[in-house]
Amino acid sequence: MTISSPTPLLGGLTPQAFMRRHWQKRPLLIRQAVTDAAPLASRAELFAMAARDDVESRLVVHQPKGWTLRQGPLPRRTLPRVDQRGWTLLVQGLDTHLDSARELLSRFRFVPDARLDDLMISWASDGGGVGPHLDSYDVFLLQVQGKRRWRIAPPGEHCLQAGVPLKIIQGFKPEQEWLLEAGDMLYLPPGWAHDGVAEGECMTASIGFRAAGRAELRTEVLQCMLDASDLPDPDPLYRDPNQAATDEPGRIPQAMADFVGREVARWLAEPRSLACALGEVLSEPKPQVWFDAGQALVPGQGVQLDRRTRMLYDDHHVFINGESYRAAGRDARLMRQLADRRSLAASQLAKLGGDARELLAQWAQAGWLRAVA
Repeated sequence: MTISSPTPLLGGLTPQAFMRRHWQKRPLLIRQAVTDAAPLASRAELFAMAARDDVESRLVVHQPKGWTLRQGPLPRRTLPRVDQRGWTLLVQGLDTHLDSARELLSRFRFVPDARLDDLMISWASDGGGVGPHLDSYDVFLLQVQGKRRWRIAPPGEHCLQAGVPLKIIQGFKPEQEWLLEAGDMLYLPPGWAHDGVAEGECMTASIGFRAAGRAELRTEVLQCMLDASDLPDPDPLYRDPNQAATDEPGRIPQAMADFVGREVARWLAEPRSLACALGEVLSEPKPQVWFDAGQALVPGQGVQLDRRTRMLYDDHHVFINGESYRAAGRDARLMRQLADRRSLAASQLAKLGGDARELLAQWAQAGWLRAVA
């Protein structure tokens, strides 16, 4: 996909036009966005994944007596019967477990990877759903099996139902409604209330995007900077040769407060340190993701990033799975191509310098990438 070419995925829009007209602005219903839509996993496979402790899963059941929510792992015996109405199984981060899910997620890389979060699958029995709610992030809702009826309402003042384990909107008043079948997709910007109810057994893929708040990003980036071993310069010692005798020993000296303020401001004013910390935070895999030991690279073959690997870059660094490396010249250009294309051919690997090839060999041993023909 090129960003200037129309694509069925976006209803005939180019990615450029979609981002300009709809991204974080207004919804878009796309009929047959994915003509080859098919379940990424069978029902039995999905149920088995939900039982694993390395898979994030949730069970939502809606019965006349109310809503219940249970967090995974969810052994099969804890799930309701398939023919019981009104229940939903949510399996998060399927892209880190299945190549088919990673491939589907990759179709949405016209949005920066720093914003792309994960792919969740929702399996529902007839009447299943999670109730009317709103998300703080953008989402594409792709129907991959069966039918689901979606009702939506624009952003506004919404009250939540009390006494339920889910953030369900009270008195939801939809303004638009559609029935989505396999291959159809609905894009919703943040803040749009929506309610999806299965009509018969169905499976829906949710492509979600990272929407960290200012406080969360600020805290994570600052903590990363504090943890860094290569701070801008050695710690300057506080000195006060002009400190006078005081009869208020409990008062913090203003000179000390000024010193700390200057040092914090100077530290934060280091743009490359800040950029490095941001890249490490954004490329950090989720806590439940881990890698198996890899194998040595094969001479004469290319490389491909593992589906779990997050790789980003800026003008001075490349970032991979929470680690940062300085990069310049031809090595930097090839590393950026690896991040963008998620693979490098053997002919491109041959152009890397010795240090860069050694780095890729280390990544292969860590399971972050592998050799491909």
